[in-house]
Amino acid sequence: MQAPPGPGYGLHGQDYAAPSGPYSPGPGKAGPEGQGRCGGYYSGPRPGPAGLGLAGVQRGYVGGIAAFGNYHGSPAAAPQGFPATCSPQLAPTSCRSSLPAGSPHASVLAAATGWSAPLTPVPLPPPPGYSASPWSVQAPDRLLRNHAGPSASAGSSPANPVADSLAYPGRQNAPPPRSSPVMSTVLPGAPSPRAPPAGKHPREPVALGVPLPGLPPQKGMQYGDCVNNQASSAPTPLSSASDDEEEEEDEEAGVDSSSTTSSASPVPNSYDALEGGGYPDVHSSSASSPAPDHAPEPDPAPAAPLSAKVMAKPFGHGYPTLQPGYQTTAAPPSAGTFAQYPQQHPGVNQLSSALGGLSLQSSPQPESLRPINLTQERDVLPATPVWAPVPNLNLDLRKLNCSPDSFRCTLTSIPQTQALLNKAKLPLGLLLHPFRDLTQLPVITSNTIVRCRSCRTYINPFVSFIDQRRWKCNLCYRVNDVPEEFMYNPLTRSYGEPHKRPEVQNSTVEFIASSDYMLRPPQPAVYLFVLDVSHNAMEAGYLAVLCQSLLENLDKLPGDSRTRIGFMTFDSTIHFYNLQEGFSQPQMLIVSDIDDVFLPTPDGLLVNLYESRELIKVLLNALPNMFTSTRETHSALGPALQAAFKLMSPTGGRVSVFQTQLPSLGAGLLQSREDPNQRSSTKVVQHLGPATDFYKKLALDCSGQQTAVDLFLLSSQYSDLSSLACMSRYSAGCIYYYPSFHCTHNPSQMEKLQKDLKRYLTRKIGFEAVMRIRCTKGLSMHTFHGNFFVRSTDLLSLANINPDAGFAVQLSIEESLTDTSLVCFQTALLYTSSKGERRIRVHTLCLPVVSSLAEVHAGADVQAAICLLANMAVDRSISSSLSDARDALVNAVVDSLSAYGSTVSNLRHSGLMAPASLKLFPLYVLALLKQKAFRTGTSTRLDDRVYAMCQIKSQPLVHLMRMIHPNLHRIDRLTDEGAIHVNDRVVPQPPLQKLSAEKLTREGAFLMDCGSVFYIWIGKDCDSNFIEDVLGFPNFASIPQKMTHLPELDTLASERTRSFLTWLQDSRPLSPVLHVVKDESPAKMEFFQHLVEDRTEAAFSYYEFLLHVQQQISK
Repeated sequence: MQAPPGPGYGLHGQDYAAPSGPYSPGPGKAGPEGQGRCGGYYSGPRPGPAGLGLAGVQRGYVGGIAAFGNYHGSPAAAPQGFPATCSPQLAPTSCRSSLPAGSPHASVLAAATGWSAPLTPVPLPPPPGYSASPWSVQAPDRLLRNHAGPSASAGSSPANPVADSLAYPGRQNAPPPRSSPVMSTVLPGAPSPRAPPAGKHPREPVALGVPLPGLPPQKGMQYGDCVNNQASSAPTPLSSASDDEEEEEDEEAGVDSSSTTSSASPVPNSYDALEGGGYPDVHSSSASSPAPDHAPEPDPAPAAPLSAKVMAKPFGHGYPTLQPGYQTTAAPPSAGTFAQYPQQHPGVNQLSSALGGLSLQSSPQPESLRPINLTQERDVLPATPVWAPVPNLNLDLRKLNCSPDSFRCTLTSIPQTQALLNKAKLPLGLLLHPFRDLTQLPVITSNTIVRCRSCRTYINPFVSFIDQRRWKCNLCYRVNDVPEEFMYNPLTRSYGEPHKRPEVQNSTVEFIASSDYMLRPPQPAVYLFVLDVSHNAMEAGYLAVLCQSLLENLDKLPGDSRTRIGFMTFDSTIHFYNLQEGFSQPQMLIVSDIDDVFLPTPDGLLVNLYESRELIKVLLNALPNMFTSTRETHSALGPALQAAFKLMSPTGGRVSVFQTQLPSLGAGLLQSREDPNQRSSTKVVQHLGPATDFYKKLALDCSGQQTAVDLFLLSSQYSDLSSLACMSRYSAGCIYYYPSFHCTHNPSQMEKLQKDLKRYLTRKIGFEAVMRIRCTKGLSMHTFHGNFFVRSTDLLSLANINPDAGFAVQLSIEESLTDTSLVCFQTALLYTSSKGERRIRVHTLCLPVVSSLAEVHAGADVQAAICLLANMAVDRSISSSLSDARDALVNAVVDSLSAYGSTVSNLRHSGLMAPASLKLFPLYVLALLKQKAFRTGTSTRLDDRVYAMCQIKSQPLVHLMRMIHPNLHRIDRLTDEGAIHVNDRVVPQPPLQKLSAEKLTREGAFLMDCGSVFYIWIGKDCDSNFIEDVLGFPNFASIPQKMTHLPELDTLASERTRSFLTWLQDSRPLSPVLHVVKDESPAKMEFFQHLVEDRTEAAFSYYEFLLHVQQQISK
């Protein structure tokens, strides 16, 4: 009935694990190998009339397609889930809901689907259509073990006092359920034994803050909590990458000393074996980014040097001392050419003058340790942007280090022990922006990708060459052979200088991967658009904006000649569009049986973009007018997503969902849970977690089939974003939210959607990706933050990866680092480009190890720390309560400044003391407490609050910081003094102002940059010349109340203002909305809410907050 799909797609081999969730065959159900549809999810006959024309588009009602009668009795399944033989039948079927309201199966998980909250398995009744089975009891545990990394077994509890108020309750690990077997085209290969068992490394919990009265000490955000997150029962991915990739390569390395990707290698059998193997302590991703690219890197202040003992450990390209367990094999002086082997960079011993040999007492105190009395020095905010601190490394290593825009650590000096970290009371973690747009990226095409035979680390600038033929891994210290091919340098066309290869000269590189990094041919770019066409959607008018954007950017969609595209619309029924080449016009097929969704035709629903271009354009021109007269108010979002999952499963790709209201029909229907009277509550904020597990389960199944779901929510009423967001969060998708969207009544939102769609449709994209982070022996990673699914203990499954996605991960120190002077972190992102290439992007970060508390404080990165704490607070809000998360954030400040105060007690200051490196910590925490995600006492819609939490969990650091602490500039006196030149344009750089009304003057105009929103506040007595030259109005009174654009006027003031505004807009992925706010207008309240240093009815001013912190420390 349908031609088999391209190589590698369609049916799956027998060792493919069936997706988990309500769609998997249960006990007693025939598996996909003997049926076209999984039991319990796709069953039942389908009724419906046929043939209905509308608006030039052929419409056929396919409520029950005869050809797809009984799916359970079919002897064989076609690749897309259709039986080989079908007979017509039209029979009525009774409606049933996959998750009926009030179902205990839904209610148990409703309160338990926090983003990274570890939970004890809760027995659940089987879903409808299933008998009780062993894995039905463990499903919640499996589904909820998502964003935490490997951990100690139950009962091995970490013990760090930085976060008792930020720790998660422990829980026992249940054995993973068995996955149902399904047919697979996975290539054969022996499974690897190198996956680290759960609970291998005991960790100590790190308490953040003083335990709250009445609060169990084990609850809270924590710095050192360890949660077993091995998702062994998760859907086995349908991907070119393999989870067991690294284990396989470890076995291969045992035979061949060189870590190459030669075609002679054994073929890996699962997705863990391609990107790496046997990661000793490897985990997730992070989110990062500091200052804009235009800014020169400031010279770092002299940092505390390392001790002589630490400095005795060489590092770099020298001949280092081998770690315990390896035989010391330093080349003898008479070893011919090897004895004279050139060192590109001197080892640490040769850099003692730059790195160490002195103590803090005998060297000038670094600026970052200068004591500051916060209660007396009120203006702590600098006038220029806050740059990322520069690690205290020698100049050579500093030049080679990874950019903080891509990789950033909360501490640029790593404590030697967990005890020292506990004493500092600071969070330790990484923030990562792994796929960001880069202007310069070394791309390496080689048959040999050199990696450590033991830990699978990619060779990088921080390895040590023992001699010309051997190199030592900088993470596990194993000595490896240099492959013959690596001896040749393609850049210099010279032989015998492996240390000059681009892989060893750049901390960020991208490899073109060979076929050894694939389990199937790289997938094509596949895009499916699922569109709400209910009455509410048509009233909002988003469909015309979307269709026009698609028409304008159709040729710019990332992809190649294989690119496929498809469209679905839904209201109370689901509409498919057959766009098969050869049709004169699109054919609309309607499925009315939303309780048992199926695909109406095996062909033509996903079509080649170039072969069916004309039909696609006809459909996009017709769609906005096809449903204008609809009276259908219901929304069957859940069934539409089920159909999209079926349609995308053979290949994977991206599903873009546009929704305008609360889903009201079929599986996944939701009820309004918001009480408008509680929006300003200062007590409990309820319903931050999902109401049902339907969207999470569906997302996990999508992730297993390499499909990501992106959600565009355009709603003026409550839509339960906390439930809907799960479809994107666990499938590595994105969430876009447009409250009060209306194309006529809210033109600024319409314009924002247009600009966002242009970026969304044209930005680069990676498919079927997996990501790992490796770290130096002695460090471990746990509790990941971002949009992804943890497929195994340490492998992040990213069905899609985009350049705007950020991640975070928490770290702990399991073993003392006294034997090394430096530690390294490396992240590897294996993905398929839109052109069908398998690529590996590798970032490597190097940081010094320190032994004193002062050195730890000197290296604190306050922006990275606050972003990591924000992620932890979101988790705590969902797993415990918003008030607990707020208390824990305050305790983080109290503990860290108290720990610092104990080291400077000799100063005898009566105020609140902080080192210069942490002077902004209290201000940032106060700003975070007043942010929409965490504020209380201020009217905040529940969806607005949840969206702010979603942004915190998925944004890179540089964008997240603008959201937490906006930038305020005075713009009515812009000059060229200190301006920068960008693309032949002069961009003024006005100084930053503190976020307080005392900085506002009625004679001035101020621009506030909140990340996604710009406010221009115009004082009542602002100079009329500025108003006329920049806004185009003669005076203050003539400025309209709703002004969202600056006119292009031929004046110097207009040019400078627009140049500065454009420069700010260009530095972020999504277009901000501009609001011109007049003094004394009603709209000014939203502007004043961002003045975080001022007092409100429900929150401290900055000075009051400092006094509160001081009082807590003195208790």
